Amino acid sequence: MTAARRLVWYWLLPVAVLAWELATRSAQAAYFPPPSRIVTRLHEMWFSGPPSRVFLTDEAVADLLPSLARLFAGWAMACAAGVLAGVALGRSRRLSALVEPLVHFGRSVPPSTLVPVFLVLFKIGTPMELASIVYGVIWPVLINSMDGARHVDRQYIETGVVYRLGPWQRLTRVILPAASPKIFAGLRLSVSLALIMMVISELVGSSEGIGHRMLEAQSQFDIPAMWAGIVLLGLLGIALNAAFLGVERLVLSWHRGARTGV
Repeated sequence: MTAARRLVWYWLLPVAVLAWELATRSAQAAYFPPPSRIVTRLHEMWFSGPPSRVFLTDEAVADLLPSLARLFAGWAMACAAGVLAGVALGRSRRLSALVEPLVHFGRSVPPSTLVPVFLVLFKIGTPMELASIVYGVIWPVLINSMDGARHVDRQYIETGVVYRLGPWQRLTRVILPAASPKIFAGLRLSVSLALIMMVISELVGSSEGIGHRMLEAQSQFDIPAMWAGIVLLGLLGIALNAAFLGVERLVLSWHRGARTGV
């Protein structure tokens, strides 16, 4: 991000929040509270606890932490399965020709439509929520891993053969590094999908979590609390994306250097 874009971001965000505050206070709409009320409710619900608990309230411990645990667990399982299956399919033409139509069919099914199926299979609880997250997250990781492993430069493979690298060494030293830019592109897409599927699964079948708390606020007509959940999810999305970009820059620094000739 250039300095000019950073400057635009720094002044645009406060201006947008101020405009939102003035517009909602002027309209006096019951379902659109001003940002000041939303931030106050957000602080009351989740971040007004004791310093010994990093200011987390009892509600945060009961809802925020389980949601994050399911988010990271489901994302990790989907990413591990997607990378392993994707690399295997990408390096095997026969296996890819056999399985790829099923892959494209599976990714075409909206993940939210299968939440009731997972609810029947696993009942209400963490297994159902993890299954929903894994199914929603795995497809971009799988497809990008397939594409990356399939289009590894043939010269890299031939160089590994010349140096008599074994199958495991070719995989870890040649194929995975060459496919890693594509794999990381799929991983980045999967982060936002994991957050979406976490909320959807908690709205449908959960007794805890951010999604459940938002549904409960809606049933009680606690509109500021509902918006506080929405804002919290937005902040989580920004934080997760920023953290992932930092890891990606660190892991793929060699790739950017090779591309720019540094």
